[in-house]
Amino acid sequence: MTDRSLWTYKDIAAHIKVQPDTVRSYRKHGLLPPPDRVESGKPFWYPDTVRAWVASRPGNRARRD
Repeated sequence: MTDRSLWTYKDIAAHIKVQPDTVRSYRKHGLLPPPDRVESGKPFWYPDTVRAWVASRPGNRARRD
């Protein structure tokens, strides 16, 4: 079953262990995938979208959390 919850900047930041402002900067500079949904001007991503992006990020080098 696929997780259909939606993540905010804060959720993504917690997942990759950075500040939410860093994630906002990633989006501003085109480094974050496009949001899966926008509601009232706020972007949201599915966890699978974020996980795929994290796995493909340069410098990922098989991180171990």
